[in-house]
Amino acid sequence: PPARAGDGPPCALTLYQIHPRAPKIQPARTQRAWMDETPDRFAYRCLPLSIANATGWELVLDVGLRAYWNGGKATGDLKVEALHSADAAQVAHTASSHFGSGVLTFHTGYIMRTSPGWGIWARGAPNTIKDGIAPLDGLIETDWLPFPFTMNWVFTRPGVVEFMVGEVFCFVTPTPHHALERIQPNIVPLELNQPLHAEYEGWSQARNAFNAGLARGEPEIVKQGWQRTYMHGKGLDGQKTALQHASKRRMKAPERLQGLTSKR
Repeated sequence: PPARAGDGPPCALTLYQIHPRAPKIQPARTQRAWMDETPDRFAYRCLPLSIANATGWELVLDVGLRAYWNGGKATGDLKVEALHSADAAQVAHTASSHFGSGVLTFHTGYIMRTSPGWGIWARGAPNTIKDGIAPLDGLIETDWLPFPFTMNWVFTRPGVVEFMVGEVFCFVTPTPHHALERIQPNIVPLELNQPLHAEYEGWSQARNAFNAGLARGEPEIVKQGWQRTYMHGKGLDGQKTALQHASKRRMKAPERLQGLTSKR
């Protein structure tokens, strides 16, 4: 059979734990609070959202903290404190004002190593909203880096933000980023691909007819609620795609190894 994307060897991902109380890392979760609160949880009908939510690993806090920013540029203009005084020492190891300009810096507690050619895309949890502060993306060359990277958030305005126990402060996804530079995007008129053009026209007509049926309150269409062709990886003819299709994603949980030796 022809080779498929993803059939090659997977990227190795090793996390060398620096501190005994490094943050927990776990497979990413699909659920989001704002998606739960949409009527009938309709946001989960958008499969690309759910797949993105689950494509990576989460680093979660084991302490709660509060950060203040007065709008100044100096590192001292941002203060970090523990929500509970007993956690003050741990919070000092976890988050700080390192860069100034309202940037809150989190320490991951690991040196992460990936296979040659692969790096780590570090960011906030996808499709997650936090008022007053925004995560900054970073793409790190973890196939050679001999020290840990930090996860940074920037205040969107002066004020106070809190991070709670169990909250995700960093989301990591390995990516073969050097290979991306070899991709040549091409812009082509849709009419030049007649099979794809016909599929698009059929989809457009079916979508318009379905939405019109919903507006008229047609019982069978109302009962369906929404079209599920993409969710099921099927074309308009009801046949499943011959290519890979993911309707769920489950990343593997990290395994704790003892006595591991590596020159990488």
